[in-house]
Formats: sequence, C-alpha cells, structure tokens
Amino acid sequence: MAQPVIESLMPRAGVEGGEVVIGCRDFVFSTYDQARVSFGQAHTRPVSASPTRVIAPIPSIDLMSGGEVEVRLEVNGTVSESRPFIIGQKLAENLHPVASPAYDRDNGAVYTTFSGTRGQKVPVSVYKLTPEGESEPFLTDIINPTGLAFSPDGEMYITSRYDGSVYRVTPFKEAEVHARNLGLATGIAFDSEGRMFVGDRSGTIYLVNEIGESTTFATVEPSMAAFHLAFGPDGYLYVTGPTLSSFDSVMRISNEGIVTRFFTGLGRPQGLAFDREGNLYVAASRRGHRGILRITPDAEAEMLVAGVSLVGLCFDDHGNMIIASNSEIFRVPLGIEGYWPF
Repeated sequence: MAQPVIESLMPRAGVEGGEVVIGCRDFVFSTYDQARVSFGQAHTRPVSASPTRVIAPIPSIDLMSGGEVEVRLEVNGTVSESRPFIIGQKLAENLHPVASPAYDRDNGAVYTTFSGTRGQKVPVSVYKLTPEGESEPFLTDIINPTGLAFSPDGEMYITSRYDGSVYRVTPFKEAEVHARNLGLATGIAFDSEGRMFVGDRSGTIYLVNEIGESTTFATVEPSMAAFHLAFGPDGYLYVTGPTLSSFDSVMRISNEGIVTRFFTGLGRPQGLAFDREGNLYVAASRRGHRGILRITPDAEAEMLVAGVSLVGLCFDDHGNMIIASNSEIFRVPLGIEGYWPF
C-alpha cells in the first residue's frame, strides 16, 4: 500500500473543536475505521475523508503553553510524513463571553466576561486570567456584561446590554456608571484620541465623552447579537454585528460617521482586532469554514485559525492571539504584533 502524503493544511492553526482541511494523496482505505489523523500524540477520526481530501477535528491536547505539533495521516498501519500545525492552549473554561476579551498592557492579564442570559445576575461578572494562565474572579454586580475595553489611561470600561450603561472600573475594583441610556449597549472601543465609542444592538453607534454624555455618531443595520467595534491603523472604526444572513459584512466608518462596507460574505461575524500591519482578524465563518479570518487592507481573506463557536479575540504583547469561544479562552502563539490605537 502506498504511503499517504499530506500536501496542504488549511488553516495551519486552530483550537480544540475546530476543523482542519487536509489536502492529500494516496489516502486509501477500505473501511472508515481504518482512517485516522494524529495531532502530536492525540488521535482523531476524520469527519469526512477521501483519497485526496480529509476534514479532521482538532482534539483536546494538553499543552503547557500551546504550540506546534506534528499532523500525520494514518491508515492500516501506514503513516504519512508530518506537517507542522499550531494548537492553542486552553486558558479557562465554563465561562460565558459574548464579545472579545481585553488585554491589560500594564500587568499582562486578560479579562473576560461571564455574561449570562438576559437579566441573569451571575456571581462573577468579569474574570481575570493572569499571565501564568490562572483564572480568578475580578468583578461582580454587573448584569449581562458584554464589551470590555481599556482607555488610554489604563482604566477598564464595560458595557451592559441589560441596562444600556457603560461602567468604569475603579482602582478598588468597583464598577461605577459612566454613561446611561445607550440602548442594548454591546461593543466598545477607544480611538487614538481617547474618545469612547459604544455600539447599540439596535443599530446606533454612540460617541461618549469624558463625562458620559452621548451623541449619535453613525447608524448601521440592527444586529441579532452584540455589536463589535475596533479601530484600525487607518483611523477608521470597523464594526461587525451578526444577523440571520450568511452573507454579512464588516462595516467601516470614517471620522465623519460615513458608513461603507469593507468586506462582505461572512456568517455571524463577531469580535475583531487588528495587527500593526493593518490586517483585520474577525471571528466568523466563510465558505463553510469557521474560525478566525484574516482580512488584508486590500480585502483579501483567508482562514487563519480553525475554531467553533468563537465570539472574539485580542492580542497580547508577546505575539499571542487570545481567542474567546462562548465558553472558553485560548492562547494561540502566532507571532503576530497586535495594534493599539494609543
């Protein structure tokens, strides 16, 4: 029997549960239980397989910090040569984020919410993940915390879709209302001048000043879930908001509040972030594949990280992408330098 050969992996990184498309040749088997894919020392069965194409789920792998493993095809005792693949480390589970996590550049910690169902008051609103990967309660008393962002002076702000408010977290870990009456307040971002922008799920993007007064900055289509906001190196505000369509867009808003479509053709686009080169990363599905998509400034797209039920991402200062699913947080070492507007 000929040795199977791996010709390509798409994408080349992923987190537990994501699906990897393996282009191959001579992967020949007579019964399905003869086909197997290994990620390092962990093995998995393909969800579909042919002699030239295999789709395999990423298994749970106990890696201390995430990193590179070798992928191989196995059939009837015959093993292919390996191809490298990057798997993310699971930092935390049993959470409920609905938007991107936030990275604190002052202490290296990652913060994420436990949002809960509509009107549900959970024991812990925000969790802190230390640089060592330890998870600890950080904040209580905010109902349905949604978006997280740090201001240029390092203060944390949190939106609540329950009461339409933005909360400021004091140095004593107390949440004070900064702005009210923002509808179903979800996404939040700061521009290079330190101005706060908040997305109301019904379609309004608010500009909120330093004393909590809001004005309408722009209007976009309503969303069935959270709005997600991020500023790019070009100074534009980028917005996603999933609808029932499988052909949603990433919207781009100028300083004058003019809305245009930057990229179209995504299913349930959610959290987004930029790198220093101006590439946009967004949690979404495209052409049947789910994960983190990378979109260049010229609007060319590729799936970069495979994953399921992903809701957001951010970057740390060490080249890692921090990814949130609807219940877990992962750290993927990709060597990407994230962009901060300030």
